[in-house]
Amino acid sequence: MTDIRISPRYRLQRYLAGGYALFIAYVSLSPFTGWQEQGLYFIDVLSAPLAQTFTTFDFILNCVSYFPFGFFLGYILRGRRPAVQVMLLASLGGLCLSISMEYAQMYLPARISSNTDLLSNTLGTFAGSAFALKIAEYAWFSRIASWHDKWFRHDLVSDFGLALVALWMFAQINPTLPMLGSVFVSEVARWPFDIVPAAPFNWLECTEVAFNLLLLGILLHTLMRERRYTMNALLLLLCAVTLTKFIAAAILLKSWALLLWLNSEAVLGIIIGLLVLAAAIRLPRNWLFVFGALLAISYLVQVQEQLLAGTPSASMRMYHWHYLHMLNYNGLSQLASFLFPVLFLFYLWRTAMQRKE
Repeated sequence: MTDIRISPRYRLQRYLAGGYALFIAYVSLSPFTGWQEQGLYFIDVLSAPLAQTFTTFDFILNCVSYFPFGFFLGYILRGRRPAVQVMLLASLGGLCLSISMEYAQMYLPARISSNTDLLSNTLGTFAGSAFALKIAEYAWFSRIASWHDKWFRHDLVSDFGLALVALWMFAQINPTLPMLGSVFVSEVARWPFDIVPAAPFNWLECTEVAFNLLLLGILLHTLMRERRYTMNALLLLLCAVTLTKFIAAAILLKSWALLLWLNSEAVLGIIIGLLVLAAAIRLPRNWLFVFGALLAISYLVQVQEQLLAGTPSASMRMYHWHYLHMLNYNGLSQLASFLFPVLFLFYLWRTAMQRKE
């Protein structure tokens, strides 16, 4: 039997690949209601004419959606197998995941199982694995692993923490959410001369932004080898999220909604969070963990209440497209905002236990 054991060095990539597979499952099966037998047979789905369900938009979107999954698989498998085998194994992984999703969609009346989706998903995985093999040949890309070893601790818990940073970033780049917030932006005036009464300053949202930033800062502080660079790393990450959020808004949103994600509550919350974090990282490690746990619990309670105030469909009119994909994207952002403090608590617990071992 062929040995495909993966080196612990690729632990972070495995976390990312597994998390992305869960992302695909959520998008494919959301909202997970209305399951029922529809009298369909999967063999009929596979043998249906490709033109029956083919649309250019869905084909391209499916390829793009599975591209990162193929990239992670290709990156993990590279170096241990010939290039052809890597691409075949990665494509097989994408095909198996796609088959599972298409089969499950047969029991969801709101979804359509399609063999063109199987084809596009597999092609996207194949392209992602091929890109991983190609880009890994460049010297600058190989330095990423060196930067990881230089700036971050490298163990089981730390790799989970870095994957948690990626989850945080995904939750924040949605342009219909305020900067570091979790409540979808409400409807506003669309025309220059519309009169809209000014909304009162929301201190609850400001506090939520500060808590969110503090959780990220504490997480980075525990991950970095040189903890004196925590603030620099945090500011760099905030700049990256801000740029990505602006690009996403420019691509996905209508012109009148381009900068709605940047409000006064977010700006003040970020300033307060940075000031508190500068003092908090000077605490002894045990007290910092206690402070982080209390913050996570408070943020979790606050986010749970805030999420009830803003539903994923609240901002659909801000998008250029009103497809179900956008609604799923919003729902996933909401779920990620809720999961982050929960997983952060687990990370703190595992880190504390590791120190005692």
